[in-house]
Amino acid sequence: MVVREYFESDIRFYYAIGIFIILVYCLAIVGAAVLDLAIVDRRLLPLTVGFFMFMFVYFISISVQALEPDNS
Repeated sequence: MVVREYFESDIRFYYAIGIFIILVYCLAIVGAAVLDLAIVDRRLLPLTVGFFMFMFVYFISISVQALEPDNS
């Protein structure tokens, strides 16, 4: 199984989860805008900036973890 071998590393799995969460967030915003489920305007900007700042820190922490020596 190629997919299983790709995700043997924890770091790759964490990156994949982060990208998946970003895709879900973006699809939810687009879906809300298209279906008029919510008002998508500048009031949503602080939430979006905060979300992407959180995801930036998430990816930085994964990268730092990759730099740590392996104890096993």
